[in-house]
Amino acid sequence: MQAGITQDSTINKLILLFVFDKMEAALTEATILDLCSYKNNWIDFTNCKQTLLDLVQNAFVYKSVPMGGGDELYDLTAEGRWCLKNFYKRIPSSVRQLIADDIKRKRIDYRRSQDYVATYVKCEDGSYDVILKIIEPTKTTLEVKLNVMTRSIAKYLERTWQEKAPTVYSKISDTLID
Repeated sequence: MQAGITQDSTINKLILLFVFDKMEAALTEATILDLCSYKNNWIDFTNCKQTLLDLVQNAFVYKSVPMGGGDELYDLTAEGRWCLKNFYKRIPSSVRQLIADDIKRKRIDYRRSQDYVATYVKCEDGSYDVILKIIEPTKTTLEVKLNVMTRSIAKYLERTWQEKAPTVYSKISDTLID
């Protein structure tokens, strides 16, 4: 699909509403931009940011801050669902199919990228603090802070956290609750 499939702001709004509907979860702005602009070019970056702002201002999408901290989350309102239900056919069927297929294949990866968060910072002594989190819309489920000696270990933990987070959580939970 070509970048910026349309400059029609109405179609862009419907595409974004369709993406929310297919993802079936609240999304961060970074996830929205990655999914719609960077990886797929369904809506170009500038129009995507403006479209999201317009949808929030018109109460088709609401913005919330997770209780446990983290990035703001966006999700459909009842008005947004109603609008999509009544006007989704204005999105070309080929575009709807492309979006649905892509989201079906990558939904778990996008959810992991925003729910399993890892960062690291250098300490005064030259070591690194690595903060690993599992974040849900209403709370932080797990937050672990590790101190490691090298940047390469910190980067490795940051890079692998998304795939290891469920296993780590399960093992900690099983060990403590046993």
